[in-house]
Amino acid sequence: MYLLGEQPAYADALINRLQSIPVQLLDGLSPCGPVLEFGPTEQLSSVLPDNQLFLLESGVIQARVEERPLFYLHEGDLVGLRRGIAPPQWHLYCDTPLQLTPYLRTDVFQHIHADEQRSELLVQYLIGQTALLCDAIARLKPPELRSNNGFKRVEAGELLIAQGDEADHVFVILEGHAQAFVDGHKVGDVPKDEIFGAMAVFTGEKRSASVIASEPSTVMLIPKDQFLSLTQSNPRIAHSLIESMARRIDLLNKEVTRLMTLSNPG
Repeated sequence: MYLLGEQPAYADALINRLQSIPVQLLDGLSPCGPVLEFGPTEQLSSVLPDNQLFLLESGVIQARVEERPLFYLHEGDLVGLRRGIAPPQWHLYCDTPLQLTPYLRTDVFQHIHADEQRSELLVQYLIGQTALLCDAIARLKPPELRSNNGFKRVEAGELLIAQGDEADHVFVILEGHAQAFVDGHKVGDVPKDEIFGAMAVFTGEKRSASVIASEPSTVMLIPKDQFLSLTQSNPRIAHSLIESMARRIDLLNKEVTRLMTLSNPG
């Protein structure tokens, strides 16, 4: 997905990463038919079967929302994820020839959720696209109406999450690295592509740890309401996130135990 208009460098980097995800999601899954070829088409959605998703092999698909051009899709994008979702609908059309590889929608999601890594990749793909759209909206708003949703560049030592704060965002480190601290003690690392801050969003409790950038980093921010809406609309995404958080809690518990042993050697 490419948004229309000028984009910051960090958005370009995220877009390039998102483009590689659909191929990984579909790896090992057979198409349900031969490659579909289209010439210029004004109503592309009307000629694509509702029970299929498509990998865009070549060409460009443009999208409008309420007759306003918003973004375009190109080689490597997954087409059809929004099928069946309530308005506003995207109006898809193309001015040049297209090639689309079809996959049965049910087969795609069964294939993705059968593998933990693919499930997490799908979460990254959906959250990344959500963040791009949030960032575009923020840049289109007048300065006095803009929020801090979207992307943030931080320096080493900068506080991302403060222990005890209210949870209003979920974060993903796009580039860089951070560390987690509880009561001033380091309890873990937050590497690139890690989703963090979700636990307090799910539970409604205050932040249980502080997170500090350990090197210059680019962070994606997803507002609480949008993140919860995404997980509620797809329970399997929530399940994948819960499994990921459970693993992180286990690692944190082991680190806390280690620190307690060091502080009480007897």
